[in-house]
Amino acid sequence: MASLHEPWLVENGLKGSSKEIRHGRTAHNMSSSSLRKKSDLTLVSKVRYAMLRQFLANLQEVILGTKLSVLFPAIPLAIVAECYGFGRPWVFALSLLGLTPLAERVSFLTEQIAYYTGPTVGGLLNATCGNATELIIAIFALSQHKIDVVKYSLLGSVLSNLLLVLGTSLFCGGIANIAREQKYDRRQADVNSLLLFLGLLCHSLPLLFRMSGASAALTADPTLQLSRASSIVMLIAYVSYIVFQLFTHRQLFEAPEEAEGDDDGISEEEPVIGFWSGFIWLVGMTVVISLLSEYVVETIEDASDTWGISVSFISIILLPIVGNAAEHAGAIIFAFKNKLDISLGVALGSATQISMFVVPLCVLVSWIMGINMDLNFNLLETGSLALSIIAVAFTLQDGTSHYMKGLVLLLLYIVIGACFFVSKTPLSKDTRTSLALNYITYLHYYFL
Repeated sequence: MASLHEPWLVENGLKGSSKEIRHGRTAHNMSSSSLRKKSDLTLVSKVRYAMLRQFLANLQEVILGTKLSVLFPAIPLAIVAECYGFGRPWVFALSLLGLTPLAERVSFLTEQIAYYTGPTVGGLLNATCGNATELIIAIFALSQHKIDVVKYSLLGSVLSNLLLVLGTSLFCGGIANIAREQKYDRRQADVNSLLLFLGLLCHSLPLLFRMSGASAALTADPTLQLSRASSIVMLIAYVSYIVFQLFTHRQLFEAPEEAEGDDDGISEEEPVIGFWSGFIWLVGMTVVISLLSEYVVETIEDASDTWGISVSFISIILLPIVGNAAEHAGAIIFAFKNKLDISLGVALGSATQISMFVVPLCVLVSWIMGINMDLNFNLLETGSLALSIIAVAFTLQDGTSHYMKGLVLLLLYIVIGACFFVSKTPLSKDTRTSLALNYITYLHYYFL
């Protein structure tokens, strides 16, 4: 394998030694790498033509180099189902399954590109693309005026990371290491908790402002202005967090060196694809994610009606669980290995990124698009978020863990999921208008 990849290292200008690059790896990178499998390039190396050999090697590394490769057939099936007018719930389910390996592959490709750009630029790429799936789904939902879907899906991503991923990691890690006490570095958790509380404040103030007003009509515009101002503050805080994470206090967020190798013996000390190959694959994956995200947004109401499940439950519970399954599984695997720092970095880091970057960015993007999206997530949703953040902060305050802490977080998630399952929250006015227009367009197309 070394002979196959060695010319790529010289051609693409690999920056830094393998040890230096290892030190730039974050918990998100380590979590995704746990789902990768070693590719056997023996047959590919025998191909005579260099360009064909490189293409086949890239294809094997990108498509077959993950344990989730069995889900890739869902992508063409979703496209076929959409083109040939199959049942809309089928399109939704297949698109959701197809997004699962794509999210993991985006993480893999950003890490590959980071080998050539250096750990700092790689960290910025990871910070930007870490939750690309949620961001793309949110933008497509905004373009169709489905503001409720945007808020539900982003809230669900934060809740699933704080309660489901972290809870499962602490529970599984505690059971697997029941004879010894699990410890982790509190400093990273403290920083993420502070940012989550800042995000919670920015969510709570528009809600409290509207509740304290005389009428919704009088407080709608000030609430929107407050949300936009708060979103700018949140983005400033997130940029400061990136500087803190990548420059001034990088040692707090780096994955431990002993976690670099896994039980399968997979080593990521050198890249397996070239820089331009990784960039082209990353662009292609983003295009496919965009296509499937559009399918998910268009068919979520049909799936809700057919399955008898509310849109809020699908958006808050199902979308985050399936869409981030790869990242979640990686965090749980490292918890089994008693490497809680990586698991905490994945769960808290992803929740912080969504709360402090994706949510305010969606508010500002909607502002540019002329759509009125604020940070008021309603009382039930904001209350669930507040109690979840408080519970996680209490759980992580002493730097030690056992399975009981994880079990409590999981039970909290189950209760919140049950709450949204029985809740039949009506769609907002903008969402209902968009659905009516879509239905009229469908009837026009069908009959004419």
